[in-house]
Amino acid sequence: MFRKKYLWAVVYSVLLTAFTTYVALDTFVIARVYTMVQPAQKQTEPSAPSAGVSDVAQSVADSSSLSETGVPVVSENTYHDDHIAITLTEYREYNTSIYVADVQLSSAAYLQTALAQDAYGRNVTEKTSEIAARNGAILAVNGDYYGSQESGYVIRGGVLYRESVSNGQEDLVIYEDGSFGIITEGEVSAASLLADGAREVLSFGPALIVDGAVAVTEDEEVGKAKTSNPRTAIGVVDDLHYLFVVSDGRTDASEGLTLYQLASFMESLGANSAYNLDGGGSSTLYFNGEIVNHPTTNGNRIQERSVSDIVYIGD
Repeated sequence: MFRKKYLWAVVYSVLLTAFTTYVALDTFVIARVYTMVQPAQKQTEPSAPSAGVSDVAQSVADSSSLSETGVPVVSENTYHDDHIAITLTEYREYNTSIYVADVQLSSAAYLQTALAQDAYGRNVTEKTSEIAARNGAILAVNGDYYGSQESGYVIRGGVLYRESVSNGQEDLVIYEDGSFGIITEGEVSAASLLADGAREVLSFGPALIVDGAVAVTEDEEVGKAKTSNPRTAIGVVDDLHYLFVVSDGRTDASEGLTLYQLASFMESLGANSAYNLDGGGSSTLYFNGEIVNHPTTNGNRIQERSVSDIVYIGD
């Protein structure tokens, strides 16, 4: 009798371990593709600049300085053509290397997103540089890593993929005209955002700057992280003028940033609105075909992490 009970205990333990392992793999490892992204969904043809942004378009044109052959002018730290002007600058603040891409566009259509493997799903991942290269990105950063979450709004390229609410979650909304908005899930539905002209909704956060003021405190990390880390953020200065910011971290060379430090830094750059994207080992800045920063998960090895999605600038 004792041996029989012991045997059942062993069987139960094995089954429990197997089930727990499966749940963990299903949550974090096993890829599930729900929808393939069609070419028409990946990119919208750039339209003429809308009223009120002609000064931005003229600024881009004035700075582009195309060569006589009409090809873009590209250097290690700049990219200029008729519609896109990018200047990359490296800063040293808080014992950390911070990379800032200052971007001016003639049309919001050049600010885009892309999904790993051209697919919406769970745990579907790819390196930022790989997604960027496949989509012809000039500049790219990692996105919100939506695929590691079971809830939270997902709108990409004007397509609603997920509308389940993550209560209290602050999202970044990028509208068709390129303007930014910060919303809280549950207070407005994903369908309503889409109807109001939302083209992209990124669900990570928190908001760093709202209406020109820092929106986080020194003690507030909103459960995302409470130490210095590699960070990725995106901000807007004014119409069609954006900031892509990535910091290194977790190494002897770069300590990393707190959310408050990141927000304060972006405020100093003139951001009117800014939002924190997925960070840590995901933080990656791609420009002109190269990885600019030093992505790392644990500081022991510089290596890109595969992610669910990117935000990028491209034709």
